[in-house]
Amino acid sequence: MAGPKDRNMPPMDDRAGPSPLPQDRSRHAASRVFDALRDEIIALTLPPGAPLVRLELQERFRVSSTPVRDALLRLQEEGLVEIFPQHATMVSLIDIDGARQAQFLRRSIEIEIAGVLAETPDPALAARLRAITEHQEWVAGRGDLNQFSVLDLEFHKVMYEAASVGSLWLLVRRQSGQIDRLRRLHLPVEGKAQQVIDDHFAIIRAIEAGKPGEAQAIVRDHLSKSLAFSSAMRSRYPSYFS
Repeated sequence: MAGPKDRNMPPMDDRAGPSPLPQDRSRHAASRVFDALRDEIIALTLPPGAPLVRLELQERFRVSSTPVRDALLRLQEEGLVEIFPQHATMVSLIDIDGARQAQFLRRSIEIEIAGVLAETPDPALAARLRAITEHQEWVAGRGDLNQFSVLDLEFHKVMYEAASVGSLWLLVRRQSGQIDRLRRLHLPVEGKAQQVIDDHFAIIRAIEAGKPGEAQAIVRDHLSKSLAFSSAMRSRYPSYFS
């Protein structure tokens, strides 16, 4: 028979899981800091050469030193941050050679993806890609280049998923920090956003029409333009490049 103490105990909930362990919370916090800083570095809100003061980051994100340290180490692995022990941490300068290698990887994969998708045209995929591109066109008209860039990534991610190689998108993203910053630097140039939109519509039409060779040629050209413009960007922003 249950005593008074037993009667006052709250009922057990079998659905409730264990409380997160401290290291789990730290890992989640590190991912949050990493994602926020990476987005700001790619968007050039944190430009190349910008200092990253750990105490300020701890205060901003309301975390301890461990998540900040772990986030910065991950950013360093992607080549987006330079850490000088006992001295300073800063956003890395744009490395043209790193951008070239990332472009080579992404272009090689996406040319193949475009061919695969055009071999078996899917009206639902074409409609989804068209909706993303039309949204890009709308935000470009409002001058929202950050949202434009988000939608640009979404367009290409959908293509990877449609070709059943979604895991390769994660691989490409981890390697793309240098070329993504170069593209973001190129994006405000007059006519660049419209060029991206026109290319996306052309890719959709080629896939929809079942023309693998044409789709691949458009993707090849589409993913080559920012690197071809790198000399002009370097002349305009010399302090941003290594």
